[in-house]
Amino acid sequence: MLKRLAKTMRRDERGITGLETAIILIAFVVVASVFAYTVLSAGIFSSQKGQEAVYTGLQTARSTLELKGDVVAHSNGTAVDQLVVCMATALNGEKIDMTDPSGNENVVVVSYASKDKRTDDLSWTAAQLGKGNGDAMLDPGETFEMTIDLTGAGEAIGTYHTFDVEIKPPVGSVLVVERTTPAALDPYMILN
Repeated sequence: MLKRLAKTMRRDERGITGLETAIILIAFVVVASVFAYTVLSAGIFSSQKGQEAVYTGLQTARSTLELKGDVVAHSNGTAVDQLVVCMATALNGEKIDMTDPSGNENVVVVSYASKDKRTDDLSWTAAQLGKGNGDAMLDPGETFEMTIDLTGAGEAIGTYHTFDVEIKPPVGSVLVVERTTPAALDPYMILN
């Protein structure tokens, strides 16, 4: 009788042990699924942020100006007073508003810098060259000629003078034009 009772108790213990093991396994599965969900959510969030960064970089690259052709300087005989550059959008990208600063509505800012002087917001005008739709927007496929007035630079730009002109669109990278004037100032010069 005692043997049977001991066997019965041992059988009951096996059942309880199996139930405890099943509960522990289920707990492990639940914890693992919570961790898996967390990892997947973090991965999806990370890929969305990466996608936003790529699109922002693409928009910035497409809103960048590029130089088309030579940089021409105009001289009054003693100093360079104007700089003429032709430009277009890089990558046939976004439109850029080329409204000149005469009415204080410009979004493109032109700055001058040399080793001795820095001046922001120079006066400039822009005219469309060749085929275009006639508005003040630099559209993909259009070329604009920008004439920058260097008399407001704050210094005389004479011979052997190295300077930078920065053309800053509202979005996109800055177009930096670095040039050095030659030994003699002609009325019109191509600066290298």
